[in-house]
Amino acid sequence: MGYKEVYEKWCTDGYFDETTKEELRALKGNDTEIEDRFYRQLEFGTGGLRGIIGAGTNRMNIYTVRQATQGLANYILSRGGEDKGVAIAFDSRIMSPEFAKEAALCLNANGIKTYLFESLRPTPELSFAVRFLGCISGIVITASHNPREYNGYKVYWEDGAQITPPHDKNILAEVSKVTDFDQVKTMSEEDAVSAGLHKMIGREIDDAYMEQLKAESIHPELIPEAAKNMKIVYTPLHGTGNLPVRRVLKELGFDQVYVVKEQELPDGTFPTVAYPNPEDEKAWTLALSLAEEVGGDIILATDPDADRLGVYAKDTKTGKYVSFTGNMSGMLIAEYILRERAKTGTMPENPALVETIVTTDMAKAIAKAYDTALIEVLTGFKYIGEQIKFFEQENSHHYVFGLEESYGCLAGTYARDKDACVAVMMLCEAAAYYKMQGKTLWDAMVDMYETYGYYKEGLSTLTLKGIDGAREIQEMMKEFRVNPPKTLGGYKVLAVRDYQADTRLDLESGTVTATGLPKSNVLYYELEDNAWCCVRPSGTEPKIKFYYGVKGTSMEDAREKLEGLKRDLV
Repeated sequence: MGYKEVYEKWCTDGYFDETTKEELRALKGNDTEIEDRFYRQLEFGTGGLRGIIGAGTNRMNIYTVRQATQGLANYILSRGGEDKGVAIAFDSRIMSPEFAKEAALCLNANGIKTYLFESLRPTPELSFAVRFLGCISGIVITASHNPREYNGYKVYWEDGAQITPPHDKNILAEVSKVTDFDQVKTMSEEDAVSAGLHKMIGREIDDAYMEQLKAESIHPELIPEAAKNMKIVYTPLHGTGNLPVRRVLKELGFDQVYVVKEQELPDGTFPTVAYPNPEDEKAWTLALSLAEEVGGDIILATDPDADRLGVYAKDTKTGKYVSFTGNMSGMLIAEYILRERAKTGTMPENPALVETIVTTDMAKAIAKAYDTALIEVLTGFKYIGEQIKFFEQENSHHYVFGLEESYGCLAGTYARDKDACVAVMMLCEAAAYYKMQGKTLWDAMVDMYETYGYYKEGLSTLTLKGIDGAREIQEMMKEFRVNPPKTLGGYKVLAVRDYQADTRLDLESGTVTATGLPKSNVLYYELEDNAWCCVRPSGTEPKIKFYYGVKGTSMEDAREKLEGLKRDLV
């Protein structure tokens, strides 16, 4: 059936509600829009769904959510996990509560218990809840930091991490079998509650989660004194972070927390920002203004589902606020944890620091300085969460900290996904520690550059939307493979890692070895002079991404080297 026939079916079939039909009938004559909405089924990737909200097979709506959930339900039933149940959370985005409820009722109709949060919660709390409740799976409705028109659906397994092999491929296979809406089950909420399948959760999970966060504090005794002269400015960017972030800071003794009022309340239209992402400097306008007004020491922003944290801190010399990348804030937390755990004798045996392949190489230097194993994984925090499971199964290492360049990290093992709430807590504790020494976080960062080297990283993206864009991205990746570059940004290419082929080619010796990581459509170039770059298609957006990094002898040297590399890539 072609896209036009599918469109007509959605406009006329009694299965679809009248609001959906009206939305689609209004598109009549707009073949480009109709084709984009119906040329394919919204792809259920290895993590779940993400797409523009609206009617159509290639959109996020109650029907595509039900369809994906039916596939997940079939897999859970095949594993005998119906009694363990599924925890479900949602963020502040448009239709998030509705999608969460539809997912729960589909699971209930299949005889699977659900634990649905009564109101919005951070994604990392869902990861915690899966393990706390002993569930076989978890779902969170969120599009993370995407623009307002998007929503998404992420699936977790019983270890609390997003699905990884073999479950990701197995669930994907089950979802692909659900080709008709007649195969999808649902039931009323009243019947689901009566059957004992539909339970609401909230405060009890919040309290347990909060205790786990506070347990990661290394020097809680320092905070009350330092907090007297330390002002924190925070914005949840209309998302889920407001209550848990303020609560953990208050309970630890940080009593001078100033929240950006215009961005405090949840709002899926994100009225004050075009892009609710702490990586976007435009999202910081109001927070920076408030910081100037109150004399803030540190400025923090979490994304809508509170798994990413952005940071600004004062430069003592200039008095100006300096932006931190995810690599920088992650390294500050990592070094603080490793140094203070080593100093206090609380470092576990065989400690390990875990990072993705596109995260800063400063992590290697820090891990070496504290005799800590450094484990690299593919892009995606689910692979960091998976390492915690492997460590426990193999009794090989003890996880201490994990991070990725895209503003995500996790201290502790209570959750298996990145957590901006614990990142806020640890960074504020580090800021309090340095405050007692007369330093800001920026001063501490400069000290780290002087100690470990001036590492600097960048990310460039190329957006290519629609059918033609997806095809062009694949052609670009093919061209990189067929004609690999010999130099990049003036640097000689020493080796090429092709994670799809699971090969590492040493260009000098011609030796080919395995990458040692799962197959993925990623190319990584090892360059001379401690430089590198990596290219991969985005797994959630119509983009191709270019990551790159250098090591300089000074800030200016690192900046110049990075700009040269960037110019040659994009």
